[in-house]
This record gives sequence, structure tokens and C-alpha cells, in this order.
Amino acid sequence: MEPVEIIEDGLLLRPWLASDADDVHRACQDPDIQRWTTVPRPYRPEHAHGFVTEVSPRAWADGSGAPFAVCDAGTGELLGSCGLVAVDRDVETGEIGYWTAPWARGRGVTVRATRAVARWAFDALALRRLIWQAEVGNHFSRLVALRAGFQISGELRLARPAGDGRVEGWVGSLLPGEVPAAGADGPAGPGTLDARRAAVFGRPQPVLFATAGDTELRLRPMEERDLDAVAATCRDPDTVRWTGVPHPYQRTDAERYLAYGGLAWARGGSACFVLADPDDAFAGTVDLRLDPVDPLRAEVGFMTAPHARGRGWMPAALGALAAWGVTGLDLTRVEWRAHVGNTASRRAAEKAGFTVEGTLRGGVSQRGQRVDAWIGALLAEDLT
Repeated sequence: MEPVEIIEDGLLLRPWLASDADDVHRACQDPDIQRWTTVPRPYRPEHAHGFVTEVSPRAWADGSGAPFAVCDAGTGELLGSCGLVAVDRDVETGEIGYWTAPWARGRGVTVRATRAVARWAFDALALRRLIWQAEVGNHFSRLVALRAGFQISGELRLARPAGDGRVEGWVGSLLPGEVPAAGADGPAGPGTLDARRAAVFGRPQPVLFATAGDTELRLRPMEERDLDAVAATCRDPDTVRWTGVPHPYQRTDAERYLAYGGLAWARGGSACFVLADPDDAFAGTVDLRLDPVDPLRAEVGFMTAPHARGRGWMPAALGALAAWGVTGLDLTRVEWRAHVGNTASRRAAEKAGFTVEGTLRGGVSQRGQRVDAWIGALLAEDLT
């Protein structure tokens, strides 16, 4: 395949040059590039030199890829990398890959470059489909793909995860005629819900704070040191009676819950917190689960360690979590449900500001049976 240049939307996309090696080395020191891509770690000057003088020219020559240096069309400054990292002529499909130099972020560089490469791949190479893949949790790469017109189809376990990254990967596809025009906002643009959520879930899970009387509490991600306390709480008779936790509950169940919490945050679907006392010891859990159909709705779930009950800690935690959901995730409705008769859960929800709205017959599942449930909600306007 003959190397080409593309000029579009203020960018020059050109084959890599030996003189780019220093800038490539500098860019690939960036923690995000090392975290989310498969570049060698540590990334040394010889890696950069080999990429621009051997790997890239070989891909063009044998037709296995089309790697472009992304540059400012006016100044020639290197801004990033974008291109086809694989080409399969048997099915006329290519896979796109990209990274943005840290000094070029926030300017839409990679969105513009991805659209330009996609148009060229469809027009000049007559490809019939482009594929995008990224590790689950790489929300900024996902946002670029969405803005470039890709449809995210789901998850596919990655054949080559990055370093110590997750094996779970997102996969998306783009067909001819689906690339937004140069300069168009396209889907998931700045200010959209997708963009705002990516800014939250694309970063480490935060620590929230709540106050119960004179007691300051923390809502933090679960850690391995919490596992024994989680298991003990889930063996408590009241927890077993009113929740659907596995029974009998083993430490391995707590380990699975810890793994679930990390993956749920990476997917952008849930936020699982430990309620920690003033000594940062486990006092319960509280979760916020986003509705997969209605993006403005979520549901809370919680359990309190036996020693922490009756202190007003869980209502404070629920209130803090709901407020974070409204202000941080743009939720308009946060729901609570509990088995009819679970008065402790109901009191906690009402003290946190939830309004009980009624009873759902067969509203929740309890160990293979449907049981009636109270339902309540806290709306965004309740917090104003």
C-alpha cells in the first residue's frame, strides 16, 4: 500500500518520519497513553525510533496497516497518532487506533483525525467496515469513537489487554456513509450527557463525605481490607432476611463483589461505595445503579453493618450519594426499593429525603420468589 497524506479540518495526516521519534518518545511518557494502549512500559527512545523507522513503514509496505502522524496543518506540530492498526482484505475491514499527545488534548484533534482516516479508508481503500476496540473504562477513547460515528455494540474480551489492564473490552463499528461531516458536532459532543458521564467515569472513583450529627463519614471505593467485614455483614440474619445476598455467604462472595464494583465503575453503570466510619473502618455499603434504559434514573441499594445501625449514618450516606448522583451524573430521579416490612430501610430512606410513593406487588425477587416492595424516590428538585 502506497503511503499517502490527508489534509482535512485543520489537520495534516502523514506517514511517520524518523525525525518524529523524539516527539513520539515524549508523548508516550504520558501515564494515560501507557495505561490505555499497548505501548511498551517503560517507553524508551529505541521504542519510538523503531516505531517510526521500522514498524510504521513495514505496515504500509505489506498492507497490514496505515499509521498516520497527526499534525497541525499550519505549523506541522505533532499532535497525535491515528490510523488503521490492522487491515483484513478478505472481509474488507480495518481496525482503527489512536492516541493524543498530552499537549494537544481538549481540542478535538483525535475526533477530527478519526473521521478523516475513516473517510479515506472507505473512499480510497473501499473498506466496508471499521472496527474500534478499547479496554472497558477507557471512556475518553469511547467518546472519540462515538463522536466519529461509531456504534458501540457491546463488550468483547480483548486478545491483547494493555499491561495489567482489564480483559473486558468495548467494541464498535462504523460503516460507509456514517462518518459525520468535517466540522459537524456529531453525537456525544461537548456538553452532552455522554460527555459529562465520561468525565466522571473516566477518572478514579471519588470519595464522598457525609455528616451525621457531629460524625463525619466517608463513602469510598471498597478495598480488600473490607472483605471480612462485608462477609460478616452479609451473614447477619437481618441482611439475609431483607436482601438477596448469597446464603450462606462466603468470603469468595465478597471478593466477587469487590471485583464487580471495580468493573461496574469502569463500565459507567454503577457506583459502589463503602460507608466508612471516622476511623475509616467498614460500616456498610451503599450503591447507585444507573438505569440501562432511562439514563436520568438510578436506584440505590444499601446494607448497614450490625454495629453501625441506629446511629443515623446510613441516612446521611444515602443523602450524600443521591446528591452526588443529581449534581455529578445529572440524574433527575433516584429510586429506593425495599421489601414490605423492612421498616429500618424505609426509615433510612425517608430520613435521607426519599418520598415513599407506594407498593409494587411482586416488585422484587427474594431467593427465587417475587415479593411485594415499597418504592420511593428523591427527585432533583427535592434538593433545591
